[in-house]
Amino acid sequence: MILLQLSSAQGPDECCLAVAKALARLSREAQARSVDVDIVESESGGKTGTYRSVLLSLDGDGAAELAASWEGSIQWTCPSPYRPSHPRKNWFIGVLRCEAPAPSLAADIRFETTRSSGPGGQHVNKTESAVRATHVATGISVKVQTERSQHANKRLAVLLIAHRLASHEQARDAAQRARRRQFHHEVERGSPRRVFKGAAFEPADGA
Repeated sequence: MILLQLSSAQGPDECCLAVAKALARLSREAQARSVDVDIVESESGGKTGTYRSVLLSLDGDGAAELAASWEGSIQWTCPSPYRPSHPRKNWFIGVLRCEAPAPSLAADIRFETTRSSGPGGQHVNKTESAVRATHVATGISVKVQTERSQHANKRLAVLLIAHRLASHEQARDAAQRARRRQFHHEVERGSPRRVFKGAAFEPADGA
């Protein structure tokens, strides 16, 4: 299982729309590769149906290859759907793969199981598949019920706690803080990992 973050950084509404379009495109590619994709966390953009950022879990044999094909800067070339007279036609977002947790991290986490709650059809509340995980040393806690099995939810919980711990470490380390600021505020525009164009968000190279 892999965590992948799609971010519009501090870009305008068009970049938030690009995140939504990238999410839809990535989901289609994941389905073609039999990779399961779940939205773990999301922050909505200023326009309906857009995202400021999305944190995804990818699971399956092709997850690593799929993540690698997206990681980096993503360029979308398209006239603004919100501001028709705007001269800018290139919009950039960032895709970042969250670092894998240390193998020993799970030993530092206390797990509790509970019944899932909320929408989810007949499966919800039938079994104790939801997991609350707490990092003993820091008190960082997450509740995960995205996946259908307790085992998968535990794996995702470990990844989320690793993500939280990394954020805390970055807050204490100047060099890591600079890297995170660069990703969130200055998405690289010179060498995009992939380029898409048009309202349909199609690959610029026709692939």
